[in-house]
Amino acid sequence: MMDLWHCADARSFRPLWMLEEMGLPYTLHLLPFPPRWQQPDYLAINPLGTIPFLKDGAAELTESSGILHYLAAKHGPTPLAVTPDEADFALYTNYLFQSDATFTFPQTLVLRYRLLEPPEKRQPAVADAYAKWFLSRMGWVETHLADGREWLAAGRFTAADIAVGYACLLAGTLGLLADLGPETRGWWGRCTARDGYRRARAAQSTPAA
Repeated sequence: MMDLWHCADARSFRPLWMLEEMGLPYTLHLLPFPPRWQQPDYLAINPLGTIPFLKDGAAELTESSGILHYLAAKHGPTPLAVTPDEADFALYTNYLFQSDATFTFPQTLVLRYRLLEPPEKRQPAVADAYAKWFLSRMGWVETHLADGREWLAAGRFTAADIAVGYACLLAGTLGLLADLGPETRGWWGRCTARDGYRRARAAQSTPAA
């Protein structure tokens, strides 16, 4: 049985969604956000104080997109992974890393300087600049989907859709979803219609969340 420490709608939603899509057993530990300030005893479990934190036996992982790769490799085979012999392997791999480094990163600055900082420390100009940065970078996704793709890689729903899909979930929180391209919004609608996504949303919808 795996253990996942998670804050509602934070980056830890990626592994939560993956666990549900793969049908793997897990125990979910819901934390307030940000956990290192709201629940200091969590530092005894994960000294970084970040989420996600996945424990699978002796294995401990902290990176949301890396956990997707780990789950597919360790607990597969699964159609959620794209294998090296498939034509879209490079695209799939790039999306896994791009999802956080390129898409989610600028959103964290928007989140911080538009919502999380005390009013006197907020910086609207910084938040607006990083919002534009995020929307510009998501043009990469729009371009690929405009080629007639239903999903991001290999002609099927994969961990790449989960990894990049979280950026759309966060965009909704930040009021940026409507500014994404029409192909991207249509693809995100297909993602959210999946049973695995709905189960993951339900799993975090408890009073503790």
